[in-house]
Parts: sequence; C-alpha cells; structure tokens
Amino acid sequence: MTHSAMTPAAPSAPAPRAVLHDPDAYTASLIEFVIASPSSYHAAAHGAERLSAAGLTQVHETQAWDESLPRRGWVVRDGALAAWILPETLGPAAGMRIVGAHTDSPALKLKPAAAITRAGWQLINAEVYGGPLLNSFLDRELGLAGRLTTRDGATHLVRTGPIARVAQVAPHLDRSVNDGLRLDRQSALLPLWSLEAQDSAPDAVEHYLCQVAGIDPADLAGHDILTFPTEAPARFGRDGEFLASARLDNLSSVHAALVALEAIAAGPGPQDPAVMVAFDHEEVGSATRSGAAGPFLESILRRLAGAMGLRGDGVEALIARSWCISADAGHSVHPGQPHLHDPAVQPLINAGPLLKINAQQRYATDAVGAALWERACRAAGVPHQDFVSNNTVPCGSTIGPITATRLGITTVDVGQPLLAMHSLREMAGVSDGPWLAQALAAYWQGA
Repeated sequence: MTHSAMTPAAPSAPAPRAVLHDPDAYTASLIEFVIASPSSYHAAAHGAERLSAAGLTQVHETQAWDESLPRRGWVVRDGALAAWILPETLGPAAGMRIVGAHTDSPALKLKPAAAITRAGWQLINAEVYGGPLLNSFLDRELGLAGRLTTRDGATHLVRTGPIARVAQVAPHLDRSVNDGLRLDRQSALLPLWSLEAQDSAPDAVEHYLCQVAGIDPADLAGHDILTFPTEAPARFGRDGEFLASARLDNLSSVHAALVALEAIAAGPGPQDPAVMVAFDHEEVGSATRSGAAGPFLESILRRLAGAMGLRGDGVEALIARSWCISADAGHSVHPGQPHLHDPAVQPLINAGPLLKINAQQRYATDAVGAALWERACRAAGVPHQDFVSNNTVPCGSTIGPITATRLGITTVDVGQPLLAMHSLREMAGVSDGPWLAQALAAYWQGA
C-alpha cells in the first residue's frame, strides 16, 4: 500500500496517558486524526501507524497464525482495522474484551469514468454514500480521497486538496429556494471541478487522481474514491468547549478506542485479551467483507484464541465469556427541537458519553451490558448519560446488534453525544471524548 505525497505528516504525539486525561491534548489528537483520515482507508492506515508507534506489530491475514503470533498486533482489511493486546497467560475465567467502532462516514462516492460535462462545466459523477444531511454538501470546498487499485493488484491511497464544490442556486434565480430546499440526488449533488474546455475526457478525474498518487493512468484498474470537506476541524464556544468537524460520526469513537489502547499498551497490559475493531461500511448497512455483518471480527477472535493455545470447545467457551462495547456517536438534545427527544431523557454535550438503549433492539444494550458500562465509568471516574428515542422518532442502529447477532456475546451500545450528526460539519464537546476513552481504558483494564 502506498500513500500520495499529499497525506499530511503526523506530528510527534504526547505520552498516551497525557492524551487520555488532558482534554486539550486529546482534542488536538482527535483533530490530527480527522485531518489524516479523509476516507475509511486512510483512517485504517493512520490508526495502524499510531498502533505501530505504540509498540504493536503488523500481522497479515493471509499468513498462518500460531503461538508465535505477536501478543500485541494489528491487521488491516481494506478500510477496517483490528488490533489486540493479549496477556502472557490466559486465566480460566478470561474473556475477550472487545471495543467496536466504524471508520466510514456519509459522503459522495465517485462512479466509474467520473467526469461528465454540462453547460460548459465539467462535473464529477457521484452517488450518495450513506445518509447525509444533503444540504451540508452545499458551497463547501471538497477534496477527493480513497484508494486506487492498479492492474497488478496493488492499492494506493490518495487524497487531494480542495478541488470540487456543489454550488447552490442564488435566490435571485430561484425565489422559492428559501421556502423549502429539496435536492435531487442525481442532478443537484454533482460537484463541479473544472471548465469543459480544460479537459472533457470521461476519465479526466481518474487521470488527475493517478497523477496525484504518482501512478501511470494506464495501470489503473479500479477505485473507491469519496468526497470530503477540506475545512479543518476547529474549536469554538465561549471557552473553546466545542469542536466542529467532519466525520465525528464515527471517527470520534475510533479515536477514543485508539487513545485507550495506546494507554493500555504503555502499561503492564490487561488481564483479559483486549481487542479493538473499527469496521467499514456501517453507514450503508455493514454487509461487506470489512463490515460488521461480515466475518472479519469472528475470524480475528477465533484465530487469536488458537494463537493462545485454545482448541475446539475451549474457543467457544472463550467467546461465550466475552464482551463487546459498540462505540458510535449519539445525539445530544437540540435546543431548537427538544421535542424530537424523549421528554424525560435529554442528554447534553459535555455531560458524559451516552448509554444507548432501544426497546426494538436497534441498540444492543440490555441490563447486563448496562451494568458493565456502569462499572467501567465508575472505575474511570467519568460521568455518563442515557439516550432513548422519542417514541414517535425511530432511531438509527449501530454495529452493536449486528455483532451480538453474529457472535452471541453481551454487547452494549455507547457513544459521544453530537449535534448535527451526518452533517459535513458535526459538533461535539471537548470533554466527552476523553471521558469515553477513559471508560474504554477502564473496561480493558478489567472493570
């Protein structure tokens, strides 16, 4: 895997414990992670770089895993990342302690031969990925990021600077635009990126991306490229207590898990196997080889169990003793629309991570999982809040129910509260992220 020269270099990081407990250092680390992760493929690659710096070793799925497997390791599958820290000895009551998240976010995904022309402009032919707030695409400078695959099967990560924009129609030309904005997904969301006279070839976008990545366009076999907003994350608020950023759903959770695992790696290690997995494709249903509905996590767990010397029913017993915390962003109450939340349960930003509960099991939390989360938060000394939906507002779902269904293990859904989820400019609080990471660290340490 290669990276284009436009990928920003990571600055030297402070000590893991400092990031875990200092909201300013944590927020700076999160900002750096978001900037370095314009696509799921970049998020997995950058997370792997951080884990390598923390002393974990890369392992390949295509090679046999045996008892010589590194006790601290990581593996990348496409845009998904899994990592583990195993104890030297496995106690008879030990279970896997898993934290799951996802690397992808809503975007516009490029179609093949992505350049089309219209009215003298060259546009980028793209389709909506996930369920974004469509209006948040408007009038933002967009970059392109993802992976290119060459005919030899090699994968090349690529990202551009700001080169595209979905431009709105001025109210002078449409007097009804403020009466009710409706964006047609086929005609109104194609980003412009040049004038037709400059290059009208149907493969112009791909050719440009190959130039950025430093590969011969004749060698290009396929691509997975998405748009991303190029505006940098920024703190704001009276006391700088808020963060505005793209992709907080769900890089905020991936980052919390990384920071917690880095802190665990800097210490003596856990008593139970600590496993982190950041899946891809949650925003489109998870039913892919790198998504939560695929075999990625189950394969990792079974292979880790074998590397620890377990066979047959011993593997099944270990999985049955395991736990999973599904970490995905949740909803803070909106001050302009509080009626959309449950009238008695209205969580706030900067009041602690959410325990997400739903009677229809759109979240996997049950009473047993809630007790696990309570122990982790109490051990870490962090506040937490409940989230339940208004009965007339159906909620989304997460990797939690999928993971519980695939593996049959107790799973609890939690997450950092946001405003404007699925906007290209979401809003979080700077205290909730460190609290989430501290609770995850306490869980991995045995709480």
